[in-house]
Amino acid sequence: MAAAANKAGRALIHDFGEVEQLQVSRKGPGDYVSTADTNAEQIIRYELQKARPTYGMLLEEAGVIAGTDSSNRWIVDPLDGTFNFLHGLPHFSISIALERDGSPMCGVVYDPVKDELFWAERGQGAFLNDRRLRVSGRSKLTDAAIACGLPLKNVDDSPEIRAEYKLRFQRMSDQTAGVRVWGSTALNLAYVAAGKFDGFWDVDIKPWDTAAGIVLVREAGGLISRTNGQTYDPNASDIVASNDNLHTALIKQLNNST
Repeated sequence: MAAAANKAGRALIHDFGEVEQLQVSRKGPGDYVSTADTNAEQIIRYELQKARPTYGMLLEEAGVIAGTDSSNRWIVDPLDGTFNFLHGLPHFSISIALERDGSPMCGVVYDPVKDELFWAERGQGAFLNDRRLRVSGRSKLTDAAIACGLPLKNVDDSPEIRAEYKLRFQRMSDQTAGVRVWGSTALNLAYVAAGKFDGFWDVDIKPWDTAAGIVLVREAGGLISRTNGQTYDPNASDIVASNDNLHTALIKQLNNST
């Protein structure tokens, strides 16, 4: 997984240097797909299939690829933070997870710009390169740095959905030390695992955005749930990640409860 991420990362860095020449097509309002995405995904797909030819795959661009091994499946986002990438902002990542019997078993999140490899395996801990990770120890929401995702401007979004997001953002901004919107779900989760962010929430996600990151957070001692506090479902569209001290407080603020 690390070798595949590193190889795809080199291709992304090359394309990032020529971002103005990339062929870009619209995938939807506020969401783009470029030759960089597909090139990186093809590299990862080739490397993983070479290593484990019987495993299935869930790829952001190519979709589901069935394998003869029904227990194991790779979940891949070849470029998480495409908007940043296409605008020359050096904050994006590659996310690769191994799902076993429907549950993420191990994951890699690679930031090729900083050459930072976050990786974790269930029961073995979480690491940044060769350094072990641990979530932050902050216990007061007023001291906490929180990250969030920004929902895409889908044409079918109702005004109520957009209004609720704005209210949640305002409540969290008022009650914490600060909220950051950096544009890469996988890196946000990796930063929670590393104690850089104390918490993170998003309401517009796919399995490839989170599969690797949730292993990182859990193995670093953090908690994962849905925004309503229910047990996290890998197919859910919303997520909250934090250290165990702040999780309940974050849920309350997101739901405006006491």
